Amino acid sequence: MTTSYAFGATGPKAALGPFNYQIRDLREFDVQLEVLYCGVCHSDLHQARDEWRNTIYPVVPGHEVVGRVTAVGSQATKFKVGDIVGVGCMVDSCRTCASCKEGLEQYCEGETGFVPTYNGIDKQTGAVTYGGYSSRMVVDEAFVLNVPKNLDLAGVAPLLCAGITTYSPLRTWKAGPGKKVGIVGLGGLGHMGVKLAAAMGAHVVLFTTSPSKIEDGKRLGAQEVVISRNPDEMNAHANSFDLIINTVAAKHDLNPFLNLLRRDGTMVLVGVPEHDHPSPQVGNLIFKRRRLAGSLIGGIAETQEMLDFCGEHGITSDIELIPMQKINEAYERMLKSDVKYRFVIDSASLQQQ
Repeated sequence: MTTSYAFGATGPKAALGPFNYQIRDLREFDVQLEVLYCGVCHSDLHQARDEWRNTIYPVVPGHEVVGRVTAVGSQATKFKVGDIVGVGCMVDSCRTCASCKEGLEQYCEGETGFVPTYNGIDKQTGAVTYGGYSSRMVVDEAFVLNVPKNLDLAGVAPLLCAGITTYSPLRTWKAGPGKKVGIVGLGGLGHMGVKLAAAMGAHVVLFTTSPSKIEDGKRLGAQEVVISRNPDEMNAHANSFDLIINTVAAKHDLNPFLNLLRRDGTMVLVGVPEHDHPSPQVGNLIFKRRRLAGSLIGGIAETQEMLDFCGEHGITSDIELIPMQKINEAYERMLKSDVKYRFVIDSASLQQQ
């Protein structure tokens, strides 16, 4: 057995601290990796503090993982020792339902759905899964991804969640030239949505409550920035958007954004707030045949497509690199939106425990 040095939480009010555990022995199709970098997602905070009421303690968060392969199982063929790889939000699924067969493992219809990278239950052993706030991991090769060689590895880590979470709805609703796309919020998800939509050739409009983010929004690729608290600025865009990706993970009124959709336009929710949004006005949907939809990360094939797209366009996340020992401070800063735009843990710091 091999020890993985990690940080985890033992309860909803506990700070994250050192938590070492034994990684499983390699199964025939497994890949063992040394974690190099792990992004810090708002979901990590939700889970560590049991805000979704489903946390299994102790919990080791982290599902935006970039690592180096150190060993492979006897039947594993996708990767070799030394390869740089990624692991996102899933490490298994039933693999036999309609969604899994279509490459949409995130919508797995098996009895328990997909197995999350952490806070999930291993299908073979019943053990709890631990995530990327660790020095080492073992993952089935079917859920491991190739990382483009030309990209900064620390900046790649958030692509495994923030990147695919925005890429998937942009692709599903066909963002591209001739389409007007809105991105609501300029955080970890929103800044990736702006970058990706711009790279796809769409006319990108950023919605933010902060005038201080106007310059940055344009730097990231938005052609226009709208202060969403300004009714005049909002009304100027009424009935004009093909697609709006709403990344905000806090409860808010959806109606002002639904009003901006053209006939047959769609607003997609990708942020999961602790408490549900107020129900939107039905007339806003009916009279323009507008759609309010949701989207969850992406399947393994689509996630690889996203990574390849980012490699082709030189896209990574804007990050602040931190040692593992500053994770609790990072959580508090994240709650204040005091990061541009994603914290990433330098896993080498775990050796300094």
